Amino acid sequence: MGDYSFETNWLQEFWIPNYILVPGSPAELLHSNPSCPVIVFINTKSGGQLGGDLLATYRKLLNSHQIFNLGENAPDKVLRELYQNLEKLKSDGDNFAAEVQKRLRLIVAGGDGTASWLLGVVSDLKLAYPPPIATMPLGTGNNLHFSFGWGKRNPGTDHRSVKLFLDRVKKAREMKIDSWHIIMRMQTPEDCPCEPIAPLDLPQSLHAFCRVSQTDSLNREGYQTFRGGFWNYFSMGMDAQVSYAFHSQRKLHPEKFRNQLANQRTYVKLGCTQGWFCTSLFHPISRNIALLAKVKIMKKHGSWEELHIPQSIRSIVCLNLPSFSGGLNPWGTPNKKKQRDRDLTPPFVDDGLLDIVGFRDAWHGLVLLCPKGHGTRLAQAHRVQFKFHKGADDHAYMRIDGEPWKQPLPKDDGEVVVEISHLGQVKMLATDDCICKSFAEEASTTQMVDALVQESFEDSDLSTSEARRNFGAADSFRSTD
Repeated sequence: MGDYSFETNWLQEFWIPNYILVPGSPAELLHSNPSCPVIVFINTKSGGQLGGDLLATYRKLLNSHQIFNLGENAPDKVLRELYQNLEKLKSDGDNFAAEVQKRLRLIVAGGDGTASWLLGVVSDLKLAYPPPIATMPLGTGNNLHFSFGWGKRNPGTDHRSVKLFLDRVKKAREMKIDSWHIIMRMQTPEDCPCEPIAPLDLPQSLHAFCRVSQTDSLNREGYQTFRGGFWNYFSMGMDAQVSYAFHSQRKLHPEKFRNQLANQRTYVKLGCTQGWFCTSLFHPISRNIALLAKVKIMKKHGSWEELHIPQSIRSIVCLNLPSFSGGLNPWGTPNKKKQRDRDLTPPFVDDGLLDIVGFRDAWHGLVLLCPKGHGTRLAQAHRVQFKFHKGADDHAYMRIDGEPWKQPLPKDDGEVVVEISHLGQVKMLATDDCICKSFAEEASTTQMVDALVQESFEDSDLSTSEARRNFGAADSFRSTD
């Protein structure tokens, strides 16, 4: 009886009562405020279908109204209604509701795509006291989860495992992470009858965007413009080609992709069959990055400058977090001499800079397994532009935060432009195992961070566009992992 009472009291630290979750419910008399109230979002299609078991366990331990299946409940609607009710209760003098709003934390269970979706929603809604987010890994790569110390492997779904995870959420610290805005502009095909846009094979974070309005500064006559965002990386080249092959196979045969370890073995096998390990034999030189696109960067301030890409580079990664391809760190930590001579810094997640790294092939990538291994460090910048013209190839493979697509390239005199720029920041929850480094935590004063971020906004000629400031993530980050 004593153990049951202790467990019940402990779970109350995470409990949110019905009258806060369901507008119009009768008020409840509560003796203490929960120290860590949580809202839980679970992608039941992730992690080899473990999400369904996880959903059932959470609903047994907590109030079922604070647990949401992402296949049935859109997180933007859930959070909007919750915060509207909290504001109403606060205006009526409800101190309990005010404390819940201040202490609220979100848990999202799924892969990188699901986590990015939730980050985008919170970024979009501009909530009062935006809640920090803890991520429970249920995908294949789980790079975002690993970066903040939540691990890479699918967690247990039994009561004990869920309680241990809740305890880690309660003890976790807040850390800010940069968000990145991406636009892709392509010339409208003359023979395309589709309106408003052609149904291109784009990832969830891009294709769900509506075509920007004719009056938007992002739009140009004769072009289609897509808008999206990411938190971990944008990559292009051979690595994205392998990822595209994996996702295509999973869409065709989902029943064969229910086991995380088997999925990872399949990924490695596809890396071999796609030629990522034997690029000189299977990979056309025309798809090397330097031949596909002209790349420009803008550093902390100033104007655009062309970035030299070695002819041998077959993949380029614009990285925000120190975790790529299942936990590898392509940037590493430059030594003091390289930091001074090349103006490089360690990989901070909140410094307003992307780390741009190149790879020749998968064997080059294996150097990351060494203690101080890293890719070819090309630059750090808070804006990056890729401009593709007719010539080398008819398509390129790209991906953002684990979602790949096969991008058609110009056939005539048109162009495809991809531009990435710093947008803002959102709050994550980090455990003691977090591998991310925070510029804010290492800087002697927070004013240094504020100045850097403000500088990033002032330098951007897109910052005046309301469309740029809003990812549209409530729709665009919808993902099934």
